[in-house]
Amino acid sequence: MKRLILLIFFLCSFGIFSQERSLSEFDGMSSPSDESTSTDKVASVFVTDVEEKAYKWYNELYREYQHEMQEDTFIRNTQASKSAGKYQRAVAITKMLRQKRDEPLKELNNLGAYNVKIKNLEINSPYSDFSPMFHKDSGIVYASAKDTLFLTTRRYRRTNQPFLDLYVAKAKNKQGDLSSPQKFSKKLNTKYHEASMAFSPDHNTIYFTRNNYKKRLKRGKNGINHLKIYRSYFVDGEWTKAEELPFNSEDYSTGHPTVSLDGTKMYFVSDRPGGFGETDVYMVDIDKNGGFSEPKNLGETINTPAKEMFPYIAENALYFSSDRAMGLGGLDVYRSNGTNGTFSVGVNLGEPINSTKDDFSYIIDPSGQHGYFASDRTGGKGDDDIYSFNQTLNLNAIVGSIENASTGDVLPGTNVSLLDENGKLLYETTSDSVGSYLFKDLDPDTQYTVVASNTGFVNDSLSVQTKENENISVSHSLKMLMEEKPITEIFEPSNVYFGFDSYTVTAKYAQELDKLITVLKENQTLSLKIESHTDAIGPKAYNKYLSDKRAKSTKAYLISQGIDASRIVSAIGYGEERLLNDCANGSPCTPDQHRLNRRSEFILVAQ
Repeated sequence: MKRLILLIFFLCSFGIFSQERSLSEFDGMSSPSDESTSTDKVASVFVTDVEEKAYKWYNELYREYQHEMQEDTFIRNTQASKSAGKYQRAVAITKMLRQKRDEPLKELNNLGAYNVKIKNLEINSPYSDFSPMFHKDSGIVYASAKDTLFLTTRRYRRTNQPFLDLYVAKAKNKQGDLSSPQKFSKKLNTKYHEASMAFSPDHNTIYFTRNNYKKRLKRGKNGINHLKIYRSYFVDGEWTKAEELPFNSEDYSTGHPTVSLDGTKMYFVSDRPGGFGETDVYMVDIDKNGGFSEPKNLGETINTPAKEMFPYIAENALYFSSDRAMGLGGLDVYRSNGTNGTFSVGVNLGEPINSTKDDFSYIIDPSGQHGYFASDRTGGKGDDDIYSFNQTLNLNAIVGSIENASTGDVLPGTNVSLLDENGKLLYETTSDSVGSYLFKDLDPDTQYTVVASNTGFVNDSLSVQTKENENISVSHSLKMLMEEKPITEIFEPSNVYFGFDSYTVTAKYAQELDKLITVLKENQTLSLKIESHTDAIGPKAYNKYLSDKRAKSTKAYLISQGIDASRIVSAIGYGEERLLNDCANGSPCTPDQHRLNRRSEFILVAQ
C-alpha cells in the first residue's frame, strides 16, 4: 500500500503541472511573485515528458492497483493513455471507470457527419492566442500574450510570457481570415491578465475574465489570486470603468463567461465549492436591469469529476471543453443540445476540431458553418493558436460505428464495404481509431448494403435506405468467432454446392440440409457453424457479399425447419478467401473447377 501511495503522489503532482490549461494558466490564479523558479523547472520537465513518463507510470499503477484506484486517478490514467495515442487502452480504462461509477458515460462520437476544414490564422503570435469571440463589424475580440509595446520587460513568471490582454482583429473574407490585430481597449486592459470575454446581443456590454485586481493582485485565504468576471458598458464611443459581478469571490475563481443570444442568461466556469469536478459550468439569469440570479450548476449531464471549461452558448446548443475520459487527449470540445440551462449529454466533436492536445474556446456563427477555436496542437505558431474552421454537412451520407459485441470495445481497422441493391461494390473503407466510418455523397432514397468484416469476427451486413438531405446513422456489433473443436464422429455433413451467382436453397440443396436437420434434432447437445464460400470470378467484395447471403439463406432454411436459432453459432461468408484449388480470378480453370469453390460447409460442435 505504501508503494501505491507514493505512485499516486508522483502522478497527482504530474497532473498539477501538466494540466496548466485549467483556469490557472490563462488567468493569474496565483501571483507572479509567488511562483518559484524550481517549480517552473519541474513543470517544464513533466510537460516535456508527458507521453513517455505519464503513460508508463499510470500503466504500472493500473496493472497492480486497479481495484484500489480512486475515480480521479482513473481519469488521469485515461488522459495519459490518450496523450500517448493509446486509444484502445483509454477505452478499456473508461469502461472500468463506468462500472466503478455505475453511470453511463457518453462515448466519443466521431462519425464525420460534417466535412470540416481548419486553418491556422495569420494573427497568431509566438505566444498564447485564444478565446476568440464574435464582435460587431464581422471581427473578433480575443486574448493574447503578445505585447505590442517595444522592449516590454513584464512577464508572467509561470509562462515567461507577457500578461494577457484583449485584442480585436478584422475579418478579411467570408472564410474567416483575420488581420490588423490591435489592443481592444486601453481602459479594459491592465498590467495583469484579461481574457475570455462575451458580449451582450447589442455589443454594448462586455463581460470578461480578469485577475482579482485592485491596484495590486489580491489573494484569497489559500494564498491564490483568483479570477473574477467583470462588466463594462460602451458609452459615448468608449468603454466605462469595469465593475466586478456580484457572484465573484475572493476564495474561488469565476471566469469564462458566455451570454445567450437573447441576453437573458450567462454561462460561466467556476471552481467554487459544491461542484462535481475541478471546474464546472454554471448559469445565472440576467434581468432587464442588469441584475443576476444566484448561480446554478448545470449538473452531472454537463459536469464531470474532470475540468469543464470555456463554454459558448449558441442557438439550441452549448459548446464547452473538457478533459474528461473518452476524449482524444487534453481538452476536447463537446456539444450539448438544449436551451435555458437544460442540456443533453455532451458529444465530442471529434477530429479535426479535436486533437491529442488541448482544444478549447470554440465558437460558431449562427449559420452553423463558420467559427474559431484555439489549440496547442503540433504545427502551430505559438504556445496556443487560434484556428478558423468552415464546415459543410455531408448530406445523403451513411455514418457508422463498429464495436466488439462481447466487450463493447470499438473496433478500428474493420473493413467496410458499400454495395448497391444488386450487390455491386461501390466503395470500400476502414473504420478509424474510434471504430467509425463514413460513406458520403450518396444517392438519396436509395437502398444500400453495408458489410463490416474483421478477422476473428462474424461479418455483419446491414440494409440501409438513404433519405434526401439526411445522414443515416448505423451501428455494427460484431460477434467473435467461437473456437470449439468440430465433432465429426457422429456425422460428417456433405458440402453443398451452389450455381453461379446464386444463393437460392434449391431442392437438391434442401435434400442435403434435411440430412443435417435430422442429425441436429437427434443430438440436441450439438450446435452448428455454417461457412459459405464462392469462386474467384468477379470482385472480391461482391463475392464476400454473395457468400454472406448464401450463409444466411442456409441458416434461414434450417430455422424454418424447426432448428432453434440459438443452436446456429455462426453463419459466415468468406467469399473467395478459402479456395479449394488454384482457380484464382483470371486462372484458366474449367467451369467444374470453379464450381468446387462455390459451396457451404457445416461444422458440428458440442455446446
